[in-house]
Amino acid sequence: MPPAKRTAALASFSDRLLAWFDVHGRHDLPWQHPRTPYRVWLSEIMLQQTQVATVIPYFERFLQRFPDVASLAAAPVDDVLALWAGLGYYARARNLHRCAQAVVNAHGGEFPRDIEALQALPGIGRSTAGAILSQAHGDRHAILDGNVRRVLSRHAAIEGWPGAPGVQKQLWTVSESLLPQVRMADYTQAIMDLGASVCSTRKPACALCPLTQDCGARIAGRTAQIPGAKPKPRQQRPERATQVLLIENERGELLLERRPPAGIWGGLWCPPLVDEGADPAAACRERYALEPGPAQALPPLHHAFSHFDLELRPLRMRAKPASTVRETAELAWTKMGDPNKGLPAPIRKLLDARRKAGPFENDETCPEPSTA
Repeated sequence: MPPAKRTAALASFSDRLLAWFDVHGRHDLPWQHPRTPYRVWLSEIMLQQTQVATVIPYFERFLQRFPDVASLAAAPVDDVLALWAGLGYYARARNLHRCAQAVVNAHGGEFPRDIEALQALPGIGRSTAGAILSQAHGDRHAILDGNVRRVLSRHAAIEGWPGAPGVQKQLWTVSESLLPQVRMADYTQAIMDLGASVCSTRKPACALCPLTQDCGARIAGRTAQIPGAKPKPRQQRPERATQVLLIENERGELLLERRPPAGIWGGLWCPPLVDEGADPAAACRERYALEPGPAQALPPLHHAFSHFDLELRPLRMRAKPASTVRETAELAWTKMGDPNKGLPAPIRKLLDARRKAGPFENDETCPEPSTA
């Protein structure tokens, strides 16, 4: 395309996008009414690596429990993790809690209007900060989430994986050059919506796109190649296995311990995990001074993390009545249906399987756990 025509097309980029948004965009998302910094921030953190349809019920439950940043900051982190359980990437939840406390303690309970001050808060990067300021205040700041990267990569025909530093730098330049002077909140939502609904990863609906006339990737017939894929690592995806000890006492309660902050399921509650091949009975004695009875194996559960696959091998065990466990803030006997314990989604699945398993083999006196 000649430079003059390209300049004119870019000048109308936001006008075409906003006209499309007025008819086809999403106008009834719960964080849009009202668009406060707190609500926009909460939605942006939840939407990282998670689809809108999944996020909406979590967002609404969070708002019921934590209607503002002060209530979130004052809550125990366990309450936050319990409501987050199932969304995955639990560092986001811990950063959410830390960020709320920083906003209250360092900024008087108000999210700063300055983008650099926003980016200094836990868990808020450049794109999230831009989304908060553009949607809550109408400030002219660019964003670059996954959907926006795809739209801009194709429109500007930028080759390569968008996560690569050099490619990302080009995309930020393009994103900032296209910002309109007005309707920043709508524009920000519009470009995200276009990427989510029309400019999809596979088989984009170019015939429905308001930007198709000057989309570089479409003109070149390269929408399948742009944006480029992330380079694949050469090594095979690691596979791991761990034993999950479902230890019950005579009251039908389950022994849970809080996971360390770092590592998988950081900060969540979980039954004791024992390395593959280790003696579970010995682990019970050494870690908890607990004497278990015979173990009953339940069907394994496979769970995929971002960088490896994990096989969970549950072992159902009964603590002998004489056993005593010193409960702490990190270790407790817990009713199986306790809603206040943040449990990883795979562990919830194991507990569902446990409930369906019935009494222990050869143990008709085993009480079924209370779910009250």
